[in-house]
Amino acid sequence: MAKKATSKTRKTRVPRKRKPQTAGLEPRDCRVEIGAELAPVAGRVQQEGGVVLAAYRDPLGGHPLVLAVLPIDRIQPTPFQRDLSEAHHKRLAGVIEKTGRFLDPVIAVPAPADGFWTPNGLHRLEAMRRLGARSITALILPEREVARQILALNTEKAHNLKERSLEVIRISRGLVEESPNQPESSFAFYLEDPSLVTLGIAYEQKPKFGGGAYHPVLRRVEAFSDDSIRSAMKVHERRAALLLELEEKVAEAVAKLKERGLQSPYLRAFVVARINPLRWIQGEPPPAEKVLETMRDRAARFNADKIKQQDLAGGFAPVADEE
Repeated sequence: MAKKATSKTRKTRVPRKRKPQTAGLEPRDCRVEIGAELAPVAGRVQQEGGVVLAAYRDPLGGHPLVLAVLPIDRIQPTPFQRDLSEAHHKRLAGVIEKTGRFLDPVIAVPAPADGFWTPNGLHRLEAMRRLGARSITALILPEREVARQILALNTEKAHNLKERSLEVIRISRGLVEESPNQPESSFAFYLEDPSLVTLGIAYEQKPKFGGGAYHPVLRRVEAFSDDSIRSAMKVHERRAALLLELEEKVAEAVAKLKERGLQSPYLRAFVVARINPLRWIQGEPPPAEKVLETMRDRAARFNADKIKQQDLAGGFAPVADEE
């Protein structure tokens, strides 16, 4: 039986504003030669047909970096990255073509076998490919594990819930292969929110799944497990199966409301709110499986005949859905 999760989801901490010019390095301290730390990266760049332009330490954390130009076919997105947005990369290609300049290097790390991965730069990479570019500028970090920090690094296009969930489940599956016996809680920084793992599995099976309606519930009842990530993944898979059963029953309830002529863009959120047992629970909530089973059973018994149009006027704000 899985141990009770002890690593709770944490909200992103907003850094305290510091006194000006008190953190990081002085400009002169950022200069660094290609020594033992960066020699493997520089060697990989040359091996792949690229050119090292410079090496330096980042001015805040002091981490060594290499600025290089790589052949564009020697850099690929990480295998767990979100799907490409056709509209975004085409629009970006248009801007780059109009200015005639590529000014924003992609972030890259050495790939496991050969070449490089970019955890932050998929759309810039594809925009340059669309323009027929031979090469691309890259800021290369020696530590491959930084690639898992994709949710924190990727700021070029805001993630919606579906994209975040799919990235997290892809990262989780990679971690199961690489470190199956390490506790899931040890990867909390990379995965951000345990409910995204469950939602990601659901989105894999049903791409048009309305995850936004269920995310607030899952966030309250899921926590990172201190069991191995392989065992934790099996728990998430069971929860995702329950979640999809619940979604099926909610969809049936929504269809009944529509048959009665009731109209609202938030019918799913309305039904989920009505069947959510957490509304009346103070303190520690029941286990996630119990909550999902209760909601599924209540959705199956949902009486659409008792709902009036004015009932839908209550405070049902838009949910952070996949669209």
